[in-house]
Amino acid sequence: MEKYTGKSLNEILETVSVKKGVSTEELYHYVLDEKQGFFGLGTQVTAEVFCLNDVAMFIQEYLMKFFKNLDQLVECNVERSADSFKVMLNAENNAIIIGKNGQTLQAINTVIRGATNSKFKRRFRILVDINNYKGDRYDRLKTTVYRVAKTVQTTKVDAVLDPMPNDERRVVHQYLNEMKNIRTQSEGEGRDRRLRIIYEERSE
Repeated sequence: MEKYTGKSLNEILETVSVKKGVSTEELYHYVLDEKQGFFGLGTQVTAEVFCLNDVAMFIQEYLMKFFKNLDQLVECNVERSADSFKVMLNAENNAIIIGKNGQTLQAINTVIRGATNSKFKRRFRILVDINNYKGDRYDRLKTTVYRVAKTVQTTKVDAVLDPMPNDERRVVHQYLNEMKNIRTQSEGEGRDRRLRIIYEERSE
């Protein structure tokens, strides 16, 4: 993030909005220092300011440098929707980047989320995908958990799914959220974090 100094925070935001071509409402800021002058004269404010375009640029540059250091030629396209980012990758050998059962791709997701959240001191939703591997995996996951949830509806016996990463648990939570008499609950820690599908009688 870039640091800016001005007579007031509003002055800084106005300056940055013109520089970045966005409205002041689209800017995020952290005030680092504020000095009060005598009788209001000489007041000085220093703040870090960024917009979501800066976040998208950081993600792209970070990943390009990451793959360059691995001697991998990879195309990287970052799409933004509100404050969420979807990164589509394409490489000469996509299988290497995906890894066994998607573990390498999942590790890349974890690394870029950690780096971005640390850089901008804020949590962002970031999904790194390659040739829609994640999208296809989500579709298969939905098919599987739907069958499990239907069994729970019939037997009224809870079912525990295999451990899965945070993004996949979120997909399942959202997908089963509207299913009649079904509730999902996360349990476990770290890599053993998993979902329990619970039967819960609810009146309409």
